[in-house]
Amino acid sequence: MSLLEVIALSADDARAAQEGGADRIEAVADMAADGLTPDPDLVAELRAATSLPIRVMLRANAGFRTSIPELDRLHRAADLHRQAGADGFVLGFLDPLGAVDTGAVGKLAAVVAPLPWTFHRALDHATEPEPAWRTVRDLGGGLDTVLTAGSPRGVDAGVDALVRRAAEGPRSAGLIMAGGGLRRKHVAVLAAAGVTAFHVGTAVRPDGSWDAPVDARLVREWRALVSAAAGR
Repeated sequence: MSLLEVIALSADDARAAQEGGADRIEAVADMAADGLTPDPDLVAELRAATSLPIRVMLRANAGFRTSIPELDRLHRAADLHRQAGADGFVLGFLDPLGAVDTGAVGKLAAVVAPLPWTFHRALDHATEPEPAWRTVRDLGGGLDTVLTAGSPRGVDAGVDALVRRAAEGPRSAGLIMAGGGLRRKHVAVLAAAGVTAFHVGTAVRPDGSWDAPVDARLVREWRALVSAAAGR
C-alpha cells in the first residue's frame, strides 16, 4: 500500500485533496516559516470538510529547537487539536548541538498518545544526519512516519540518502515519507528502493506557490503516479 499526504491550509484544500484521491492531510499554518501549528478552528474546518485522516503540526517557531514553556503550550495545543478532530500529529526537535532532542520529543509524544505521529524535517537539519536518522528510526512510541527529504536542500540533493536508508530493511523503508521539494521524477527511484509514502505541498497547487489552492486534478495525477510506482 502506498500513501499520498497533501498539505492543507484551508477547508477547500482538504476537499480538493480528498477529491483527488489523497490518503491523508497535514494541517499547518504559516508556510513562510515552513509550517507551524495551526489554529484549532482550522482543524475543525478541515474535519468538517473531509473524512481523510488529519495530522496536525506541533511546531511553535521557525527553528527546530524548543523550550519547556513552549512545550507546555504545545501540550495544550495537542489537546485542543485532538478535540477539533486531529487523527495524529507531526513533531520533532533538535537540541542546541543539532542532535535529536529525544527528551522534548518523548514528552510531546507521550502527550499525543495513543495517536500516531510523524517526525518532521527537523531530521534534515541535524548536524550529523546519519546518527540523527538512526535515533529517529528507533524512537518508537507511536512514531509511524518520518517526513524527510534526505537533505536540508530538498529531495533533489537528498534522494541518494533516502535510497540508502530505505535499503536498511522494511522497517526503515516503511518509516520514510519522502517530501520537501519532491518531484515526479523522484517517485519511481524511491519506490524502487521500497519507499511507499510521499508528501506534497506546492506540487499540487497550479502555480507552484502557497497562494494557490490545492488542485484536485494535480492530486489525482500524483495519486496515479504514486500508485503505479509503489504498486497500489
